[in-house]
Amino acid sequence: MTESNNKRQLVIIGGAEDKDGDSQILREFVRRSGGTKANIVIMTAATELPREVGENYIRVFERLGAESVRIVDTETREDATSSTALEAIAKATGVFFTGGDQARITSILKDTEIDTAIHKRYAEGIVVAGTSAGAAVMPDKMIVEGDSETNPRIEIVEMGPGMGFLPGVVIDQHFSQRGRLGRLISALLQEPADLGFGIDENTAMVVTDSQIEVIGQGCVTVVDESEATHNNINEILKDEPLAVFGAKLHILPHGYKFDLKTRQPILNNGTVPDVPTPVSATSV
Repeated sequence: MTESNNKRQLVIIGGAEDKDGDSQILREFVRRSGGTKANIVIMTAATELPREVGENYIRVFERLGAESVRIVDTETREDATSSTALEAIAKATGVFFTGGDQARITSILKDTEIDTAIHKRYAEGIVVAGTSAGAAVMPDKMIVEGDSETNPRIEIVEMGPGMGFLPGVVIDQHFSQRGRLGRLISALLQEPADLGFGIDENTAMVVTDSQIEVIGQGCVTVVDESEATHNNINEILKDEPLAVFGAKLHILPHGYKFDLKTRQPILNNGTVPDVPTPVSATSV
């Protein structure tokens, strides 16, 4: 199979997804990975409890009917050259990154044979998913850590290299629950990316090629600063408040979509809303 013949699919989860009920988000991941023929690999690099966390996901994916589920545990970069792990990824129809610490994922896996293998399989059409820390690593530049429930400032967020499955954006998770709008805006202004996505818990953005669909209980917050008219990032010290004018904000619940190419939200009936004509100050 070639890249041009396959859709690139990501399931990016804001954390704390339902594992015991209907498991809507994990169900969708299994369905897109092949349903009852799904061959799923669970990547546990982010967690210090790989067996416990991995076996919990094995239980869920097997309950949902996946044909094969196995854990690939990589505690060191040397593990990322394991022939057994590489063989598992070569056969996988879905790869799932668990939560934990996103810095562990990149420090152990980035630029290794496993990293190359997963990107190759992603280009060939398998589904790549991640929750919490596993969601944070999806862009090429990720939020490593940062403060929540605060106004935007340079000092509140640390950025680092991500895994590059969805380049050109910034992603944050546990978004509404931990009040992370300030740090998402701070991250956006520090990076060349001008689209930020904040994903609530038990919520996912499912990316197919250039279109995103929201599923789950909460919302995805989209911050688009591509048409912003001003920011003061080059004028302030790192502990001083950031300013930004003209950024766009979209709140997308279950069923709504977003087009990455046009930067337009799409209603849950599939239509694009009309853009109102701005009201000039003199006409008020």
